[in-house]
Amino acid sequence: MVHPITEWVRIAGETAIVAQESGEVFFHALSGRETEAAAFGQRMTGVGTLVSTTGLLDGAISLAFEQTDRRYEEVGGPLAAQVANQGPNLLRYIYALVGAYHTAKDTPRNLLWAAEHFQDICRPEVTAYLEMRAREETGHERLALKDLRALGLPAERIVANLVPAGIKPLCDIFERFCFKDYPIESIGFSYCSERIAALKPKSEIDAVQALLPVGIDATRFLRSHSSLGSEVSHVEETIEFVASLAAEDRIAVVQATYEASLLMAEGRQLESSRSEAEIRAELEQAAGVALHGLDLPRPVRAALTGSVH
Repeated sequence: MVHPITEWVRIAGETAIVAQESGEVFFHALSGRETEAAAFGQRMTGVGTLVSTTGLLDGAISLAFEQTDRRYEEVGGPLAAQVANQGPNLLRYIYALVGAYHTAKDTPRNLLWAAEHFQDICRPEVTAYLEMRAREETGHERLALKDLRALGLPAERIVANLVPAGIKPLCDIFERFCFKDYPIESIGFSYCSERIAALKPKSEIDAVQALLPVGIDATRFLRSHSSLGSEVSHVEETIEFVASLAAEDRIAVVQATYEASLLMAEGRQLESSRSEAEIRAELEQAAGVALHGLDLPRPVRAALTGSVH
C-alpha cells in the first residue's frame, strides 16, 4: 500500500523514484509483479511536500549521474578512472568557461519565452516564477567573458567560434523544453543546473584560484554559480514552487530534471576524456591564433601552451 505522503515518478524505463516526507528516497524496479511495483507504475495524483519533492528532484539527478558513471566505468576501464581522478587544470577550466558562456547566454531568453506561453494559458504563478528566474540570470554570460579576458584571451572571438561538444546538447534540450506549447519542463532543466552548481564548495573555487597568477580574478562566473553565490537560495525557492504544483506538472519537472542530468553527466564525461592537446587545438582554432602567440601572463602561458602540466 502506498503511503499517503509518498511521491513517485516513473523514470528511466522500468524504474520509479520514490520519495517520502520522512526523507527516505529510493529507486524501485517496476519489472516485478508485487503490489508496490504495480502501485508505483501508476502516475501519482496527490499533493507534494517540500521534503518529498526535494527527494524526487535530487533523486533524478543522482540516478542520472550514477547510471552515466556506471556506464563509463563498464566500458572505459583505465580512462574512466583517469577522468574521475583529474585535479584542477587551467586549460580545462578555460574550456569549461567557454561552455558556461553558452549555457548562460540564452537562459533569460528561453525562460521568458516559456513565461509567455504560460501567460497565454492563464498560469500567472508559473509566469511570475519564470520571469523572476530570467531576471536573476540576466547578464551572467558576461561574467564568463570577463573571466576569459582576465586570462588574456580573446573572449568574444573564442565563444563566437567554439561550442564545446558536451555543451551543445544541453543548450538544445533547454531550448526545446522552453519552446514547447506547455513548457513546464523548463523548470526541471533550471533546477538541474542550479542544484549542481550549488554543490560546488569554496574549496573548488580556491583550487582554481591557486592556478592563477596573483592579482588575476578569473573566477567570477564560478563564484556566482557555486555554494558561495545565490544558487542555494534559488534551489530552495524552486523546490518550494515545484512542491506546490499539481501532480502532472511535478512529474514532468522531475522527468525533465532527469533528462537534463543525463546530458550533463554525459557532457562531463565527454569533455573530461578529451586530451589537453585536443582542447588546446579547439581553443586555438576558435581564437584564430596559436595560444603561445597571445600576450598572456607568464603562468597562464605556461599552462596553456603545454610548458607546464
